[in-house]
This record gives sequence, C-alpha cells and structure tokens, in this order.
Amino acid sequence: MANKLSRIPFLFILLFTFLCFLFPSLPSNTDKIQYNTTDMAWMLTATAMVLIMTPGLAFFYGGMVNKKNVISTMLQSFICMAVVTVIWFVFGFGLVFGDSVAGIIGNPSSFFMMNGILDAKPWELAPTIPLALFAMYQLKFAIITPALVTGAFAERIRFISYVFFICLFFIFIYAPLAHATWHPDGILFKFGVLDFAGGTVVHMSAGWAALASAIYLKRRSEPNHNPARVTYVMLGTGLLWFGWFGFNAGSAFAVGKLSVIALSTTMAASAAAALAWIFFDSFKGRKPSAMGTCIGAVVGLVAITPAAGFVTIPHSLAIGIIASIISNIIVDWRTRTSIDDTLDVFPCHGVGGMVGMILTGVFASQAINPANTTGNGLIFQETKLFIVQTVALVGASIFAFFGSWLLLKITDMVTPLRVSEEEERLGLDISQHGESL
Repeated sequence: MANKLSRIPFLFILLFTFLCFLFPSLPSNTDKIQYNTTDMAWMLTATAMVLIMTPGLAFFYGGMVNKKNVISTMLQSFICMAVVTVIWFVFGFGLVFGDSVAGIIGNPSSFFMMNGILDAKPWELAPTIPLALFAMYQLKFAIITPALVTGAFAERIRFISYVFFICLFFIFIYAPLAHATWHPDGILFKFGVLDFAGGTVVHMSAGWAALASAIYLKRRSEPNHNPARVTYVMLGTGLLWFGWFGFNAGSAFAVGKLSVIALSTTMAASAAAALAWIFFDSFKGRKPSAMGTCIGAVVGLVAITPAAGFVTIPHSLAIGIIASIISNIIVDWRTRTSIDDTLDVFPCHGVGGMVGMILTGVFASQAINPANTTGNGLIFQETKLFIVQTVALVGASIFAFFGSWLLLKITDMVTPLRVSEEEERLGLDISQHGESL
C-alpha cells in the first residue's frame, strides 16, 4: 500500500504536464491597460521579499530543533514553495480570488491553469498593477501559511503525510479564509472585518492548525531538546523581519502614504515586542537571550500584520508590547501542559495573530486608512469594529481548529502521520530523507 501511495506524486506530475499542453494561457486581449509602473516595481520587489520569508522561516525553525532533524524541518518549509505554487497555478488562485460562491470560496474554474490571467482586468482592490502580479504576490502568502504550521509537529511527522496534509490545508482551510476575508464578495469582508495583511488568514489559521496538530500527534518520545543552531534562528529572524516589510507594506498594493504607514508600524511593533520579551524574561528572573529576542520580534511582526495599515505608530508600539507579553505568558503555560507544540507555533503565531486582530478593533483609525468603512476602534469610543473583529476571531478560530483536526484525521487514514519510535530516535533527516548535516 505504501509503495503504491509513493507513486501518486509522480503520476500527478505527469497529469500536470499534460494539462500544460492543453492550457497554454496565451494573452488574447489587444487592448492596452494603463498600469502604474512605479506601483508595479514596488509590488515586484514586495513579492520577492515575501517569498524570502519562507527560507527565513526554514532557518528560524531549523535552528530550534535537534541537530538530527534540522534538514527535515527546513525542507518542510521549502517544499511549500513547490507544492502550493503548483496548486495555485492549477486552481488555487481561483479558489481564493475567483468568482465568489456564497461568499465562502472562489470558483476554481475562474482562472484554471491561470487561463486568461495575462490579459485580465486588474484586481479591483489593486487597480494599478496587472492581475498576474497580484496573483504572484498573493501566492507568497499561500506558501508561507502551511509552512508556519510545521513547527508544531516538528521531529515526528512523516514527510509524505505532511505533503498530503498541506494540500488539504490549503484547499479546505486557507483558501476559504482568504476568500472570505480578502475577496470583496467574501462573507468576512462584507461583515466589515479588517485584516490588512493576514492576521486571520495567515497567522490564526496556521496557529489553530498547529494546536490541532500538536494535540493530534501527541508528544514526542523525547520532548526535551537543545536548539541545533541559535545562529540559524537569528539569521531566520533577520530574513523574516526583512521580508515582512513586503508582507505588510506590500499589502497597500501601491506606492504611497499607506505603504509607508504599514512599513513604519511594522518596524515599530517588532522592535517593541523584541524588547518586551527579553525585559519580561528578566522580570521573571531569566537571562536576556538571543532566542527570546528573536521570538519576541517575530511575535510583534505577527501581531501588527492585521493592523499595519489601520493604526498609528504609537499604537503599533503598544500592539507589539502587549502581544509579546501575552505570548510569553502562553508559552510558559503551554510548557506546563501535555501539549507538545514543538516550537510554540500556537502561543506565538496563533495567539499573536488573535491579539493583533483584537487590538485592530481597539486602535484602528479611519484617519489612517479611509478604506476602513467599518468604523474606528474602541479607543475612539466606537464599538462596532471591536465587535466585528471579536466575532470574526471566534468564528475563524472554530473553523481553523476543527477543520484542521478533521484534515489530520483524513490524512492519517490515508497515510500514517507519525514516524515510528525508531525513526524518531534516529532522526527525521536520516529516516525520511537519507541526509544529515
């Protein structure tokens, strides 16, 4: 059975190659659409910046695990760049941004094999750049989201099972949340939810999937470990921090005041969160560490993501500090439970994303971004936006957690998720890939 399953990916590649002959996706529209070349240049740059976040995440996670699992952990991030890209080009872009089906999911046939995308009208929320560029930018968000989940089940998952799971995760968790939140006909978009660059779509979905994975796969045989390379963690943090400017400032889809605001709030929140983490550690009697500084910075980046284009710089500092302290507390709580979230994905990404969503409802200002038609935040004596953000948070959390649990169960029925105890003892680098550092 296992041998037969191992042949499926190759058969898929053959089918994909055949489809490429049938759908060349040549442009047919001779009408010239006027684009803003400055905006195009920025979005091309931002697209590349967001892509580099996934290798950055690979180093960030890879440095934290045992030495015998570094390659496996890093490859779990890298493979997302291949798997999700192929799905995106075939039908994934349509699932997220195709014609809306009840505000829940897009029609996968809308841009099947990217047909018609080269001469299509620009996306209505990004009118100054080609639709193909918008699609490439959004692809990078789809790539990193399942990669974020990997830290929760590091050191104990079979590689083939993982690849199958991320395919299901993209189709049934990421795509519906992204469509509902970012498509003008999506139910969360119409509800008035503000998510500038992915607090709900990326970090909450990954965080809740991580918690479901950690619980489902249970504890490792050897739950304690020493980080393989703290220097890898620092390098990964630097790449993530750099790429996050494309992640957040790029979500303005143009060069202008809003992109500058998003860049500024991103820098402020991450710096404040890094300091808050090590200062809070010192308050608890711990030494300020490189690991803590890096984790704190990433938590700040996570928390500011939904709010980046809606809040002021002083409020972004507050968001970073609050999220950092709360995540730090949740990490301590998690260590006292039986939940083996290997790299604390849920306390950092899941909780950080939720704090960011709630604080968007507290600090968002229509003076910063007039496109915010829902209202001002709680601090401005308005309640509508805060209620909208809270309701969306609860609904998205339930959907992401229980949906991910179901997908884990389905994956486990098709191909076992966990490696054997002997494979885990040997290390996934050798047992899954036949490689070592």
